[in-house]
Amino acid sequence: MRAFVLASTETPPALTELPVPEPGPGEIRVRIRACGLNFADLLMAKGTYQEIPPMPFVMGMELAGEVDALGEGVSRLKPGQRVAVFAGQGGLAEYGCFPAARCLPIPDAMPFDHAAGFMVAYGTSHVALRHRARLKAGETLLVLGAAGGVGLTAVEIGAKLGARVVAVARGAEKLKVAQAAGASVLIDSEGDDLKAAFKALGGVDVVYDAVGEPAASAALRAMNPEGRYVVIGFAGGTVPQFPANILLVKNIDVIGLYWGGYSAFAPEVLTDSLAELMRLYAEGGLHPHVSHALPLEQTAEAMALMRSRASTGKVVITMAD
Repeated sequence: MRAFVLASTETPPALTELPVPEPGPGEIRVRIRACGLNFADLLMAKGTYQEIPPMPFVMGMELAGEVDALGEGVSRLKPGQRVAVFAGQGGLAEYGCFPAARCLPIPDAMPFDHAAGFMVAYGTSHVALRHRARLKAGETLLVLGAAGGVGLTAVEIGAKLGARVVAVARGAEKLKVAQAAGASVLIDSEGDDLKAAFKALGGVDVVYDAVGEPAASAALRAMNPEGRYVVIGFAGGTVPQFPANILLVKNIDVIGLYWGGYSAFAPEVLTDSLAELMRLYAEGGLHPHVSHALPLEQTAEAMALMRSRASTGKVVITMAD
């Protein structure tokens, strides 16, 4: 089978031929149909992500496909069943073996490209806004990086929760995508004076920040008393430093959110969240945005699209039949 493998952070990942794996006890083998790319994949390739599997390994954190074979002791899934998997690795290949406990059945009406890019992006924003930030209807939510893979889902979920959603993104085209997802206020991070634009909002209750500086400092200073600042990531490249005096005077909470970390200490947070998100999708309440779907042999180009911020929503790799 073909697989996209990272052998060393000193050399770029490459398409490689590997034997088709056999599932072990408690595992299933998946015929992979699509793999969603994430900003974390770029960090793994550089060796700067917080969790990196031992190298060499097959890249790709989340995927969707059909159950192809069952390992010993697996009974809740069956061959041919359509599943999505948050595996942390192994998605950028034609086949992969994964713990059955990490596999989530998906609706028949859910295309593989939607399913492959669903769990991390929607799961991150749902847990961040509902579980961590306690976002309420009528509050103002400021989303930095609002047209990106996770940012766009934060816009959509925030609007569904009844918040006034302010989208911050680079350029008119990306802002149009955020507006279509439910943003009611649009701020261009390229052309607008962010400090003035944020101040003009009249106060922000929740900041969803997947970017970091330079927008972070301006966003913090625009927050209402008892505001909640949720740290998702640092796609802008600079980690913000929060002045403790501002946190103290305004009674502001700074909240970290590492979605994948819940699998180790509170997996029910993820399973309950994903069950609700799948229900919302099945009811037509969520609309994943995939800006690019490219074949496995173009994975390097797909990662370059993300690196240059030329994509919106999700970039998905699809496997040939």
